[in-house]
Amino acid sequence: MNWVRVPAHVLAASLCVGLALGNVGRVHSVALGGSLIAATALVVAHAPVARLLCAAIFCVATGWWWASARLDALDVSPLAAYIGRAGDAIVVVTSTPRTGQFSMRAQGRVRTFAGRPIDEPVQLELPLGRSPPQGAILDVLAVVRAPTGPSHGFDQRTWLRRHGVHVVLRLDSWRQVGRRGGLGGLADRIRTRLERSIAPRLAGERRAVLDGIVLGDDTALSDRLRQDFRASGLYHILAVSGQNVVLVAAGVLALAWLLGVGRWAGEVGALAAIGAYVLAVGPQPSVIRAGVAGALASLAWLAGRMRDAWQALLLGAIALLAWNPYFVFDAGFQLSFVAVAAIFTVAPRVATRLEPLPLPRTVRLGIAVSLACSLVTAPVLWLQFGYLPILGVVANALAEPAIPVLLGLAFATAGLDLVSPPAAAVLAWLDGWVAAYVALCAHAIGSLPFAQVSSLRGLAAFGGVLLAAAYAWRRWPTS
Repeated sequence: MNWVRVPAHVLAASLCVGLALGNVGRVHSVALGGSLIAATALVVAHAPVARLLCAAIFCVATGWWWASARLDALDVSPLAAYIGRAGDAIVVVTSTPRTGQFSMRAQGRVRTFAGRPIDEPVQLELPLGRSPPQGAILDVLAVVRAPTGPSHGFDQRTWLRRHGVHVVLRLDSWRQVGRRGGLGGLADRIRTRLERSIAPRLAGERRAVLDGIVLGDDTALSDRLRQDFRASGLYHILAVSGQNVVLVAAGVLALAWLLGVGRWAGEVGALAAIGAYVLAVGPQPSVIRAGVAGALASLAWLAGRMRDAWQALLLGAIALLAWNPYFVFDAGFQLSFVAVAAIFTVAPRVATRLEPLPLPRTVRLGIAVSLACSLVTAPVLWLQFGYLPILGVVANALAEPAIPVLLGLAFATAGLDLVSPPAAAVLAWLDGWVAAYVALCAHAIGSLPFAQVSSLRGLAAFGGVLLAAAYAWRRWPTS
């Protein structure tokens, strides 16, 4: 049996299944008992297939037990008893505030409320105007409110609960009394440094696009540009991906080579750079997955072992689901892992079918990856957001070649800004033109009236076109 030849993959996948099952039902003693029975059977079993099966059952049971305990911990909310009450609180702002139509919102963590020590994540709602920076410690007068239920296709209560947040803190007044320290404070300082150095002297739309692609921060994008990114199928480039992590690691390795430092020291530096970048960007599913994959690649070289893409993908899923099993419902988690799996499985087959086309190999590979990801992520986009960008392949074929250039110039600008700010400003000016080109691709494709499908009738018509294309694909000679 082929799966017996890859026991590490089977066990990692089994652990992922167990962690996801915590969302189906929470079991504690049952799962723990099942893991003990499986461990006993593993000891007495002799056949390789039986041992692997017992080990897989042990991983499923252990993952299920851990997920049940973790979800119980995430669902605890001391502040729920204060809903409807006002009081003084000490709050740490843990994300960049986003400006809405009537208020600003940010993620935060309460340290005290009404004089009582409380450690709980919350969503902050601030009045429009001056916003506190990420990492600020605030002394506030706030009202504790329950999140709203389903409204206009969005259920705020469910979405926040899956992120461990159960109450909304409406701030009537606030003043900053300090900055957080520790690992969070380090992440704030790295992020602030990157924000200042990746695009010095740039502003407006170009700066907003750079912040979105490099840091995953789309708060500065205009509503029209954000909608064009969605409609064109380019919104995924505003989420930090493996490409960003690869370029960070490659930049450190290239710098080590230029300085004459050994490869071993370069890989250690790459690990540190990946960790710093993940801290700066924040714990998004795509960031954690890419960070785990990049770190494993460096560790594999240091240990003298082969790299295993599937194992890296599974370990990234384990890390995320072990921290929060609710992530299995998160759109970013689903899109990130489904897209990478499509690159591993579907894209090579599509690239083979595209070989007869008179196009350069790199162009064919880019089209194959874009087409594979578009097809596989289409159900997730429809179920999560209710739309499909049907011109995503075209938009990605136009914009994707510019993304490595944009990222490379941005990271080079950040490094050069340490030694020569005027030279960094020149690089940022060049990078601004690349960002303008990416925005132009989003505007040009996203503004077309047929760029996306958002109705059942349009979905049926698009499905008919896909069936016809699939039939033509099957009939297309491969020789």
